This record gives sequence, C-alpha cells and structure tokens, in this order.
Amino acid sequence: MSDRFMIYGATGYTGKLVARTAKALGMKPLLAGRNEARLKSIAAQHGFEYQAISLDDEAALDAGLAQVDVVLHIAGPFSQTSRPMVDACIRTGAHYLDITGEIDVFEACAARDEEAKEAGIMLMPGVGFDVVPSDCLAAHMKRRLSDATELTLGISGLGQMSHGTAKTGVESIGKGTRVRREGHIVSLRKAPRREIDFGGGAKSAIAIGWGDVATAWHSTHIPDITVYFEASPQLEQMAGMGGFMRWLMSLGPAQRALKKRVEQMPEGPTDAQRHEGYSVLYGEAVNAAGEKAVSRLRTPEGYSLTAMTGLEIVRRVLAGDAKPGFQTPSSLFGADFITEFDGCVRTDINS
Repeated sequence: MSDRFMIYGATGYTGKLVARTAKALGMKPLLAGRNEARLKSIAAQHGFEYQAISLDDEAALDAGLAQVDVVLHIAGPFSQTSRPMVDACIRTGAHYLDITGEIDVFEACAARDEEAKEAGIMLMPGVGFDVVPSDCLAAHMKRRLSDATELTLGISGLGQMSHGTAKTGVESIGKGTRVRREGHIVSLRKAPRREIDFGGGAKSAIAIGWGDVATAWHSTHIPDITVYFEASPQLEQMAGMGGFMRWLMSLGPAQRALKKRVEQMPEGPTDAQRHEGYSVLYGEAVNAAGEKAVSRLRTPEGYSLTAMTGLEIVRRVLAGDAKPGFQTPSSLFGADFITEFDGCVRTDINS
C-alpha cells in the first residue's frame, strides 16, 4: 500500500474537474477508468499516471487498487458501478469514497458495514455536494434540537447538470418520491409540496428522493425526513406525472431514449457558471412538542464544492482519519466540517 489514491471515472465532467483540482492542490492521483485514449489525454495534461481498468475485470481492478490506499469513485450511475468497486475495495483493503446521491447506493453500503469492518476499510459514499453540505446541516439541526422527530431539508440553486447526474435522475423516474417515515424509507405516489424561505422570501418547493433520505437517518436517527428542491419547470413536470406515465418512462425503451437525449446536452456547467453559481440549503427540525429550529447554509456551486470536499476527505483519509465500516461525512468529521470550506456560511434562524 502507498499514500496514493485513485480517481476512478476521471474522464467524465466531474472526474476531469476533480483531476484539475487535485493538480492545483499538489496531489498526485492515479487516474483510472474504461477509456484508455481519454485517460491518456487527461493524465498528460496534469502529469499524472493512469491505468485503463474495466469494472468487469476483477484481476485488473484488484491490481489497480493494490497500488493505492483510497479510491475516489466518480463513475456513475452508481446503481451500476458502486457494487463492483466496493467488492474490490473489500478484497484489496482500499477505503471507498464516492460522490453518489442515490438512496439505494447509500443503503447498500450501509448494509455492508460489518463486512467493511472485517476488511478494515471505510465505506463513505456521498463525499461531494451529495451529501456533505446537507448531511452536515442535518447533523447541525439534530445538535440544535436533540429530541427532533421531523427533519426537513431544502436545496436551492442547482444549475446545469453533468451527464452522469442527469442519467441518475432518469433512472429514478419510476420510483415515486421517497421519504423517510417512522425510520423507514417509503415511496409516495404524490410529491409533497411546501413553501421554503431560502433567504429571499418564500419559494415553492417540491419533495424529491435525495440521498439524505438515507444518510440523514444514519447521521441523526430522526425518524421522519423529507428533502425538497426549489420548484423548477422540470421538477413541476416530474411531479405532475401520473403513476402510469412514471411506469412507462421507467421502461427500457424510454430510458434509453432519455439517456440518449442527455448525451446531447452540454457536458456540465462552464467554468464561468461554476464560479458565479451558489446553492442555499435549508434545514428545519421539529420535535413532538412543536418546537422548531431553522438554519440555512450557503455553499459554492455544486460541482466546485464536490471537488473541494471530495479531495479534502481523500486527504484526511490518507492522513489516517478513517473509521472502518459505513460512515457518513458528518458522523466522522462532525456537523461543522462543511463550514471549513471557503464560501460555506451557515446561519441559524430564530423561529
């Protein structure tokens, strides 16, 4: 083992951004992925080593991971790519980090907690915008109201999506709106709606099945959790779909057509859009007596923040700050971890 780490999925939009950020920070990752020609080009730009590895090739994957202590897994959709990478990390003793926002992936990693402990490795999915800021905000709300029974999270300011993020959204169409009720994840046929003040007055918001439905429970054990996005035309269209249309759009032909359309979109936000963009997250905790705590968290644009938080977590794990088993960002690094990053400002609101 060495003190190096692997970026797997370095040829996608987020992978290229993370590689560029790693170079600026003086880090030297091993770049990996399936497309050797693209890997070679990106590696040459930064002076990094690279290795073409398919997730289907166990021997090659194990040989690659044997060279590193940590993998930062960026190749989505994680519904398809997470399990083979976690399997390989358990076989080789490499810590597993990824940037997923997929509820099922979080839950699958959590279910392998004991297996990871036996292997002496940490499984921490969600080390980017999904879900570092929202997970830290959830932990902060629990700290503010320790007997909270209901947690509401809201997210505003999401801009242009990468191809990987958009494809993950396509895959979720048939799943309804997932929330947590009495400690269990349930799917609602109709998306809840409410007004949320992200700092500029009340805005319409629509519930979505965001990763915190999984992670906020593991971090706080608050039994009822709902995550909202500020309403947009696309979200309104999704929320207005009936059960039959959702089922139809979840079938193979529709999924392939939608993903093909995603490939024709811009790869992700431009550098200018990232520098100008920002997000605001809303946290609200309520206890059985009706007492309420409200906080807001402003962050840089999501992809920029993903590169910042993902690589800082890599740095900490390489320095020995890791705990075997399944972990969430706030469970290991604390609720205030997010406030250590430039541009992240948390404000507690009197309510």
